[in-house]
Amino acid sequence: MSKKDNRSISAALAMATCSLLGSGIPAPVDAQEEPEWDFNTSLLYYGEDGDRVKDYSVKAIARRMFVDDRVLSLSMTVDSLTGATPNGAIRQDTAQTFTRPSGNAAYDVQSGVLPLDDTFLDTRVALTANWQQPVGETSLVNVGASASKEYDYTHFGVNAKIARDFNKRNTTLAAGIALSIDSLDPVGGAPAPLTPMLDVGDTSNRIGNQDKDVLDVVLGVTQVVNRNLVVQANYSYSKSDGYLTDPYKVLSIVDGTTGDTLLRTPTPGVEGPSHQVLFESRPGDRTKHSVYTQAKYYMNGKVLDASYRYMTDDWEIDSHTVDLRYRWPVGEDRYIEPHLRLYTQSEAEFYRLSLVDSDPLPVFASADYRLGNFDAVTAGAKYGWKTSNDNDMSVRLEWYRQSGSVPAAQVVGNQATRDNYPDLNAVILQFSYRF
Repeated sequence: MSKKDNRSISAALAMATCSLLGSGIPAPVDAQEEPEWDFNTSLLYYGEDGDRVKDYSVKAIARRMFVDDRVLSLSMTVDSLTGATPNGAIRQDTAQTFTRPSGNAAYDVQSGVLPLDDTFLDTRVALTANWQQPVGETSLVNVGASASKEYDYTHFGVNAKIARDFNKRNTTLAAGIALSIDSLDPVGGAPAPLTPMLDVGDTSNRIGNQDKDVLDVVLGVTQVVNRNLVVQANYSYSKSDGYLTDPYKVLSIVDGTTGDTLLRTPTPGVEGPSHQVLFESRPGDRTKHSVYTQAKYYMNGKVLDASYRYMTDDWEIDSHTVDLRYRWPVGEDRYIEPHLRLYTQSEAEFYRLSLVDSDPLPVFASADYRLGNFDAVTAGAKYGWKTSNDNDMSVRLEWYRQSGSVPAAQVVGNQATRDNYPDLNAVILQFSYRF
């Protein structure tokens, strides 16, 4: 392997390290006499079972490559989200009624059914721009900006990264930093934490728009071990401040003996909740630490890509992720890439299935299943090929399954006979075309 090849592999992986900050970095390219464009497009479908969330996504990445390894990268993503999502309340043996997030209407949930808010509908448009160029003979820098807009959320961010080669270009050190400033404008206004869901038309507990800031830092090292093996290791730090509560999630107030949600006295002639529920509350800051390792091993045309990630935060969530990909050539211009991803996490310290009416009200509490204890498996494969005009096409089909559990100490009375954390299954289908 030549020194030039060493640099290409190590620098590409090192700069990929910084993609954890939320914006990808194009790999170095050979110097060219004339600038040219490279395009990568994809269509993605994500669909959960039980008429839950569905996502239709279109993404396009355009790169303009200049002389001296300078690269301009632009991307646009459009996501359309529909379906139903759990609102956080528990199942009941009787029907339940909830006020919609807008506060302008109510909806009913049948007995024995997990309460889902079926008004989940949004479209997100995200834009990113990055400029990369060499600094001297052994370093690459990249600066970029990002912005996204959806109905109730606006994001602006900037980032900067640098990678430098050492050890005859066999070792690359990389560092990156990103800052995002986000604004939340929830439908109907953000509710005050741990206040009750009110009647239709009553917005007295709404506190208006909210903001949050996120700082991300990544440090990484990539090592070319030999001509067939490249390894890397990263450390990531993330600090979030501001409004981190989900304004659409609630918790049920239950009887300490039966575990059933307490009935609510309705206002005569006005629609509203049938049972007592409170809007959730999360801390106003979160610090995460992550360690990530990856190895790519080349074996006579085949490539094994294995990675592991450990994350811990001050919400007491610990997670482990193992990701395996094996690229298998089929002839000269086709390949199959099986993929397996295993994920597990512990619940947040303030995760609660419900709140018992006789207990003191906590400062923080959330029944959001995403903050609970669960395991997830993603399995599937990608099939890729060269087109007649030497462009790249691929199709990826994967299956996702999530299984969770609620701590036994949180299960009260009749809750023991109900499925408090139902399994979630989803299908992922993606088509990609690069030209």
